[in-house]
Amino acid sequence: MTTATVRGPLTRSELLALPAAVDVETAARAFGIGRTTAYALARTDQFPCKVLRAGKAYRVVTEDLLRVLQITPENNDGARSSHPAPSDENSSIHQR
Repeated sequence: MTTATVRGPLTRSELLALPAAVDVETAARAFGIGRTTAYALARTDQFPCKVLRAGKAYRVVTEDLLRVLQITPENNDGARSSHPAPSDENSSIHQR
């Protein structure tokens, strides 16, 4: 009998420490999706970031993974954009 290791989503510091390319399972953890879904998305070119295929293996480019998640070394809040939300833009228009 084997026991599976339960892993949660990756932390910001874990994401920033990743090598140049990671396996699909690691990238799936970053997105909070399961292994089966991740491989299905990679096979159909629908994975949310760049995936390289080397023979039967899939590798996800970490730089693109971080870009899609909007994580940079200077960005402390993770998946937030520096651009105002559309509702913020609309409210400033109405305040004139």
